[in-house]
Amino acid sequence: MKILHLYYDLMNLYGENGNIRVLMRHLADQGLTPQLERKSLGDEIDFTEYAFVYCGSGTERSQKAALIHLRQYADNLKAAVESGIPMLFTGNSLEMLGSVIHGLDGNDHPGISLLPFSVTEDPNTRYTGDAVFEADWSEKKWVGFINKCSDLTGLEGKPLFHVLMGKGNHTGDEQEGFLFHELYATYLTGPVLVKNPHFMDMMVEKIGKRANEDFAFQKISYPYEEDSYEVTLHALMERIQPKS
Repeated sequence: MKILHLYYDLMNLYGENGNIRVLMRHLADQGLTPQLERKSLGDEIDFTEYAFVYCGSGTERSQKAALIHLRQYADNLKAAVESGIPMLFTGNSLEMLGSVIHGLDGNDHPGISLLPFSVTEDPNTRYTGDAVFEADWSEKKWVGFINKCSDLTGLEGKPLFHVLMGKGNHTGDEQEGFLFHELYATYLTGPVLVKNPHFMDMMVEKIGKRANEDFAFQKISYPYEEDSYEVTLHALMERIQPKS
């Protein structure tokens, strides 16, 4: 069972490699034998080989370098997505999946056009701060951090989250990220899997079943991760709904 950490060196702000380190431990705790592969510029990639693909957040400059490389594999990545391989793109890595990024440098950077949305970077509108999201498909809320100077517009499909605190896909939008087949895309960083244990459990189960349809997820308690989530969520919810 192979796990891909895509652009591990370029797209690794805010401790994003923590998502993979902890994920590998959780998979092993389920009795699975994951094999981690790291791919970056100059490497050949066949996305269809993997049980899970992860890409984190990077600077605007690193993102553009990664995008040039990723374009070579656009069709292969689309095929992997359409086959239902679980994937997670966090921070501005998700912007590479659209039609175009109108960059801070004044240039248009074509995306891989997995979905027909566009991104516009604006140096005067950077949002930095904590975030709390909720989802129609989950009882639990999500916590994390956002740092973005862009608006994402023209998104078609199912949003991943609804915003309680933070910023949506564009200014004034209460919808955030997107879900396409089994590809989960969100601007939440932090790292998002570590900060949201229920999300980690969900991904572990999906990866396990992708590798073996007979896989049976076993609920394992990780008190430090669970307590950290509860403390963070409580503190952020008090900022949203302060005590009277």
